[in-house]
Amino acid sequence: MEVFSSERKIKHYSSYHKILLVGEGDFSFSVCLARAFGLAINMVATSLDSREYLMLKYSEAINNVEELEARGCIVLHKVDVNRMSQHPLLIGLRFDRIIYNFPHAGYVHGPFSSERFQIWFHQDLVRRFFKNAHEMLTVVGEIHVTHKTTFPFNEWKIVELAQEVGLRLVDEEQFSLWDYPGYENRRGVGMCDETFPVGMSSTFIFAKRSAASFHPGALCISLWSADIVDMACTYLESLERKKPKHGHKNLRSPSRPRKKNKKLRSPYHY
Repeated sequence: MEVFSSERKIKHYSSYHKILLVGEGDFSFSVCLARAFGLAINMVATSLDSREYLMLKYSEAINNVEELEARGCIVLHKVDVNRMSQHPLLIGLRFDRIIYNFPHAGYVHGPFSSERFQIWFHQDLVRRFFKNAHEMLTVVGEIHVTHKTTFPFNEWKIVELAQEVGLRLVDEEQFSLWDYPGYENRRGVGMCDETFPVGMSSTFIFAKRSAASFHPGALCISLWSADIVDMACTYLESLERKKPKHGHKNLRSPSRPRKKNKKLRSPYHY
């Protein structure tokens, strides 16, 4: 496999970036980036779900995971964003881009189901994510969080949460599904295999506050750092050992029809 190639880009992301994706649903966003890059050895895609549970929740998840692995992406399951900086396979690694699309902590029922507590519940998830992601960034790396900007989601105050852990807002850009062909924004709970209306959403871009006075030319960030190369080679060797005798499964066609969105029953639902 040829590791070095010309740079390829899609929206904010480059094949020269070391990219960590967290909270992936059916891994279709990761697949979108991987197809744009051709190879995905610069990517680590993670999900809170186990591989077995993915099969139950999302009809296309395993196909997406297999395509990512065939393209060289490292796919990790059962990764909790609250503790991801201490994950055995992630500890000590640094990334140029850390991506979390539509974070959501689920729902609380019973005596703690008030609107105020639900908001706190989601804020706690995002705050812990920011704390861990801050530790995993390169000096001039960025954290990208795509989030709805309408009520009640705007009450999460994610910019303020980022500032609490030493991050600063670099930019906010309106999010469009058209920029990411093949991405299916799946719901996290309930009818998981259904999409939800993106509506008014933005990608919030954060960087370390200490990087504000840092001159980008003072540091050359190399994608091919020893830790990533060693990790990727080990991972690809393990896939080769598991490869069936008849060879790798053909990659899926990038085109498939989108499912129609169903009307949501609650403003908190994704």
